[in-house]
Amino acid sequence: MRVLIVGAGIGGLSAALSLHAAGVATGIQVIDSVSELRPLGVGINLLPHATRELIELGLGPELERIAVPTAEVVVMDRFGNRIWSEARGMGAGYNWPQYSVHRGELQAMLLAAVRDRLGPDSVRTSTALAEVRREGDKVLSRLVGRAGEDLGIFESDLVIGADGLNSAVRAQLHPDEGAPRWSGIKMWRGCTEGDAFLTGRSMMWAGSNRAAKFVVYPISAPRGEGGRVLINWVAEVRVDSDAAQVPDWDRAGDLAEALPHYQGWTMGGVDVCELMASSPKVLEYPMVDRDPLPFWGRGRITLLGDAAHPMYPIGSNGGSQAILDARHLAQLLAAHADDPAAGLAAYEALRLPATAAVVAANRTFPMDRILNLVADRAPEGFGAVEDVLSAAEITAIDEAFRSTTGFDADALNARASLSVR
Repeated sequence: MRVLIVGAGIGGLSAALSLHAAGVATGIQVIDSVSELRPLGVGINLLPHATRELIELGLGPELERIAVPTAEVVVMDRFGNRIWSEARGMGAGYNWPQYSVHRGELQAMLLAAVRDRLGPDSVRTSTALAEVRREGDKVLSRLVGRAGEDLGIFESDLVIGADGLNSAVRAQLHPDEGAPRWSGIKMWRGCTEGDAFLTGRSMMWAGSNRAAKFVVYPISAPRGEGGRVLINWVAEVRVDSDAAQVPDWDRAGDLAEALPHYQGWTMGGVDVCELMASSPKVLEYPMVDRDPLPFWGRGRITLLGDAAHPMYPIGSNGGSQAILDARHLAQLLAAHADDPAAGLAAYEALRLPATAAVVAANRTFPMDRILNLVADRAPEGFGAVEDVLSAAEITAIDEAFRSTTGFDADALNARASLSVR
């Protein structure tokens, strides 16, 4: 088969590596509309079910080099009082770690692997999809350059749309869908060097999406003589507006708009406002998703990752689900080698309901009800969380957190490999 993958993000590059490893395609071409694939963005978390797949693709040593194995998640109030905590990754019984990593470094790692294994011309930049149509057992894609110039027709056996939230492939399949669905929450993101906190591999989280929430975690090993680490942070604030910004991952943010919401916040010895203000670059993005689709594809065209199921970043699951899509896609195409359309149908039947459930769970902000109780009952902080929450309410936090990740350790450890032998 000859396969065209639209989009050279985490999902598209993982799909190229997975299809190549499974041996189901003799020609794989990845295209992206950007002129240069640069290591942009901020931090991202890879849950153990995604880490497993990258390790099975032979990327374990490189991933270990660029990422931090997350040891725990700690949920606090804005004064730094601990509400709940849980071990993560191998400390939680998984056979694979959970990783925190710079999104740009992860993408660069995947891009290097694709070009090394599939050839230097396997990824084309400054190339976008203008139109896609089926013609018998072939798919014809009209490609254009950044200025709209015609780049001709690319003929393939399959087209995989991995081109993100504003997917051109999705728009071809669902032309009347409309704009993304906004949560009413604006996010500011940044990275800065600072001193390690708690275990040095801890993710900290305070507040809730009723008003303001803050998440912070390291995405590098200690650097230099001082042992400082690269720290990623996300500030989420519910705003009084009915209109969302147009989503743009590289839009510069106005920190003066965010800082007033976090005055006096401390977490694990970290002064939240000081951390934000020390960041050399701040990005701003509306928290948006889309309603689950009735179908992802037709015949020999399908969707993957954010193009298929954009979701709120509640359970560290967006990039992880894209990697799972890629691996299941390759496995099912290998299982239906004589009928690629049947392979894509099997992929959709498996992955569409699974990811729709995560989208739905994330929309409920499942932990926030309990965290709001803490803020209401102890607005000036507390000494012991047992004085604020009952045992049942504390247990509910654990259940809510698990509902957004979609896997438990025993199920993942027992699941057969998705690698095609």
